[in-house]
Amino acid sequence: MTVFPRSGLPTSEQFAVWSAYIQTIEILRARVQARLQADSGLSEGDYKVLLALSETERKSLRSSELATHIEWERSRLSGHLGRMEKRGLIRREPCPDDARGSQVVLTDEGARAFRASTIPHLQAVKGYFIDAFTDAQLAGIDDTTKTLRSHLGLPPTTGEAAE
Repeated sequence: MTVFPRSGLPTSEQFAVWSAYIQTIEILRARVQARLQADSGLSEGDYKVLLALSETERKSLRSSELATHIEWERSRLSGHLGRMEKRGLIRREPCPDDARGSQVVLTDEGARAFRASTIPHLQAVKGYFIDAFTDAQLAGIDDTTKTLRSHLGLPPTTGEAAE
């Protein structure tokens, strides 16, 4: 195992690790996104929104809660929701307990599109990511992800117990 010094600026070897990691993740995301778009006509953003809404009991969220849940700025989400609404995937309704807010609701068309995209999307994740690793390597990636999220002050991911 390579030992990297921890003081000052990154060494050229440390920066090479960082650079290779970022480049690889960007290529991985692009390939998974391209497959999602080709297989279902949904963008990664569409999928994130539909997933978040489908996981709620009432199939709806306040737009501010949705923005927080998918870690998007509210302005970015607003424009994206407008495009999704035109396609019939979601609808926006006034929030019953706050006249200034809006509720984002999953439509029947949105639910159908999400269901149709799920299996092909999971197959792409498996083919491009999961299949590249052994179970032990995946456990190491999970540990690395938890460590990095903690270091960055991020909350545990969905389904991850707080330690």
